[in-house]
Amino acid sequence: MTSSAARAEPRRASRRHSGAHGPRPLGLFFKGFLKHPVMVGSIIPSSTKLIDRMLSRVDWAETKLFVEYGPGVGTFCRPILDRMAPDATLVAIDTNADFIDYLKRDIRDSRFSPVQGSAAYVREIVAEHGFDHADYVLSGLPFSTLPPGVGDAIAAATAEVLRPGGAFLVYQFSPKVKKFLDPHFKRIDHGFEPRNIPPAQLYWAWKDQPAV
Repeated sequence: MTSSAARAEPRRASRRHSGAHGPRPLGLFFKGFLKHPVMVGSIIPSSTKLIDRMLSRVDWAETKLFVEYGPGVGTFCRPILDRMAPDATLVAIDTNADFIDYLKRDIRDSRFSPVQGSAAYVREIVAEHGFDHADYVLSGLPFSTLPPGVGDAIAAATAEVLRPGGAFLVYQFSPKVKKFLDPHFKRIDHGFEPRNIPPAQLYWAWKDQPAV
């Protein structure tokens, strides 16, 4: 599913291609927060400590499709691409057209596919990319402030699209997200990362392996 160019150059995720007159990431992030505050969890991108800890439980050797909800300016996208195998794919889904346009310009990696759309339609988006399931899904969307019903729909769709043994990785500033995860995941690991502004709640919700 991956081109020969991706195999030959798997570590090009962090290369920047924005021109001198293009939008600056922090300014674009702040603009996105002002335009869509219920969809952006913070006005400050996640810290390196949070990123490393959130991704520490991913089995990269078994990852063919990684999905991110709400990538913003790509704070997680680049570290994910740096860790991914040459034949893996990262699909980043955001409702904000400004963020998607920025990511398309800024990250030139054949393994990367930014998509404007809703995370509630993750199953359709995954299928459009030629996959039956995702191995991992990451989200920083603020579940507690999403419109009524949207958080529930995203959690349900995520549980369905994940492969057995895969996980929904969620970082939030409110523990209320757990009520969205509980109906769909039996095993939910929890952590706390104080080295972030603001400090974040971390969740790894695992999809059960089928009974033997």
